[in-house]
Amino acid sequence: MASNILKFLIILSSIFLSAANSLQTPAISTAFSKSHLSSIKSFCKSTPFPDSCFHSLKLSLSITISPTTLAFVLQTLKSAISESLKLSVLISDAGNSNLIEKQKGTVQDCKELHQITLSSLKKSISRVVSSPDSRKLADARTFLSAALTNRITCLEGLNSAAGSLKPTLISSLSSAYEHVSNSLSMLSKPNSPSGGGARRRLLGYDPPWRILEDNEYDPRDVVTVAADGSGNFTAISDAVNFAPNNNGSDVTWITGNRSVADGWTTFRSATVAVSGQGFLARGISFENTAGPEKHQAVALRINADFSALYKCVILGFQDSLYVHSFRQFFRECDIFGTIDYIFGNAAAIFQGCSIISRKPLPGQYTVITAQSRDNPDENTGISLQNCSILATDDLYANSDVVRSYLGRPWRNYSRTVVLESYIDKFIEPDGWTQWDGDQGLDTLYYGEYENFGPGSDTSERVSWGGYRVMDYNDASNFTVSEFIAGDEWLTYTSFPFDDGV
Repeated sequence: MASNILKFLIILSSIFLSAANSLQTPAISTAFSKSHLSSIKSFCKSTPFPDSCFHSLKLSLSITISPTTLAFVLQTLKSAISESLKLSVLISDAGNSNLIEKQKGTVQDCKELHQITLSSLKKSISRVVSSPDSRKLADARTFLSAALTNRITCLEGLNSAAGSLKPTLISSLSSAYEHVSNSLSMLSKPNSPSGGGARRRLLGYDPPWRILEDNEYDPRDVVTVAADGSGNFTAISDAVNFAPNNNGSDVTWITGNRSVADGWTTFRSATVAVSGQGFLARGISFENTAGPEKHQAVALRINADFSALYKCVILGFQDSLYVHSFRQFFRECDIFGTIDYIFGNAAAIFQGCSIISRKPLPGQYTVITAQSRDNPDENTGISLQNCSILATDDLYANSDVVRSYLGRPWRNYSRTVVLESYIDKFIEPDGWTQWDGDQGLDTLYYGEYENFGPGSDTSERVSWGGYRVMDYNDASNFTVSEFIAGDEWLTYTSFPFDDGV
């Protein structure tokens, strides 16, 4: 009997408390909701697209959740995925009469790049939710920086296209990638979740490396790769595997001749293009033979994370090497070209490489780099460390009439540094040149640190707001461990690398 009375009292008190709470809930809920929305508004003010940020967070976050940076980041990433899936449907329908390409490869570029973006967004969420430390957040920033680069590359082709689908596609691109940009901005905030900034070691990590390397065989034997079956092989990997025992870049030579002048997009003009993760190449030459009169013509394009090349040769004229996105490393490679011949928006380090400018067409000047960082939150840039910056003999002979520069800003936040490198005398005293008037001159980041050689004097360098002579601490930010987390993955490649400055 006592037990039944006790149960009755417990039930009665539960009902009473529930009724009391129900009377107070509207006032409390309204007050909390206003406070929550105020927090969202305040948080979103510092993002690139505050309206998109606010609308995605206010509609999707439960007011019972205490607002945190982590919650905001995750919800914004989910919004980015949701909008990107809508965009995927549009892109899959593109082609034929609704989108007419002026440049071959425009639609395929957008399809391929957008799939990489979706993968990058999903990987970003996995990094953020799994006890994020500083390196996991750096991974997420890398993935999101690549996604934003994909958007720009897609738009470059769409700008010259026509058709009824074009306006809708561009609008959807803008909507989806606003959330991507906001996500990156949130991760770059000083108070973003970092788990104390601990460095994680990749113990037991076995990267899915794909290695392309030259093998020793009779150099008089020329094998031809042609996708249509007219050569000895239909795939480059089959041809390389045919010749065991690697013996250098003068033996395996991969050539092509696509170019923008012949109707291709720059992205699709590459002789060799690498997407994905974990690409290694050793002792291979990549060449685009289109010639300087064909304008942009890429020999090698890489948009693959954890890519490393050792003792390779990249030959072309304009746009020889497209370091498109993600983290890349080049060691003891020879890179030849005329204009913007190392370009793109990867986080790329070149160590001990020979950077060799070739004589351009009459009336042209030479430029080594055209880095295309478009957002101050992107962790991208080009770092030339312990390299030799040289010219071919015919350019040297004409250096009194042909001007040569270290780089120019393809986008407003272009970032390029030259560290502890030999710079020959053919480089102009001002060192760097503009892209289009004053574009990016105050927002770019161009730096030089302890270079040497007759072209290294910085006393007459450009006076732009974004140029600086670097100190040790500045230079340390662009080293293997700090810039591409290379101390955690290059060890597994067997390729040599130097850490620090």
